[in-house]
Amino acid sequence: MKYFGGCDAGSTYTKCVIIDENGKIAAAVTNRSRINPVLSAQDALSEAVLKVNDLQKAEDLTYLIGTGYGRNKVPFADENISEISCHAMGVHVVNPDINAVIDIGGQDVKGIAIDSDGTVLNFAMNDKCAAGTGRFFETMANAFEMSLEEFSKLSLKAKNIIPITAQCTVFAESEVISLVGEGKPMEEIAAGIEMSVAKRCFVMAKKAGAVDRVTLTGGCAKNDGLKEAIEKVLKLKVIDLDIDPQIIGALGAAEFARMKG
Repeated sequence: MKYFGGCDAGSTYTKCVIIDENGKIAAAVTNRSRINPVLSAQDALSEAVLKVNDLQKAEDLTYLIGTGYGRNKVPFADENISEISCHAMGVHVVNPDINAVIDIGGQDVKGIAIDSDGTVLNFAMNDKCAAGTGRFFETMANAFEMSLEEFSKLSLKAKNIIPITAQCTVFAESEVISLVGEGKPMEEIAAGIEMSVAKRCFVMAKKAGAVDRVTLTGGCAKNDGLKEAIEKVLKLKVIDLDIDPQIIGALGAAEFARMKG
């Protein structure tokens, strides 16, 4: 049996997926990224390889593709491919009926239109500001003294929305702290945060050509409050994927490796 790997060396998390020659997932790993992307990729690859009985080391993979922020630093990779292409292919592998995706990474937001063969038809990207990214949500959760999981569900309890006017992560954090200090309902502040991010996603999705439905990838796809806000703003159905949305980029890279290997 041949095995193929994809390693998504992201700025916040590093993901590794190994699939067999039939495209079945044999191993999947998600680790917090270290400051050195080489070490992050080595850790994820080693952990994934240990889950496959037929493999002893990363070099035993028939083909390995690196993607993500640190894609040029993935050890033993045969080549690297843009995370935009890998997210498109990963979504296509899981659900070929989906033709649009919003990927919210640690440092950027991407809107991607997917062609019928899993390639990228069009895309738009916001990489100039951390607002609306995974880092932004981590900052907001810290301001609320909550875990990310707790924060992601907080807005679901809100009866009203308190708008967050600041576009910058730093200023938004100050605005949130002020609102909390004034005694405003925390769930309504959280709803305002989710809505502000959803509006940023709206721009990316429309530029990428999303017209009827869309799916979310990246760690922020696990944010229930954001999903609800995006459905309201985009007036589109957000389709859940059958697997962890955080490993989609690595899965797409592994599928490219299988095609090439």
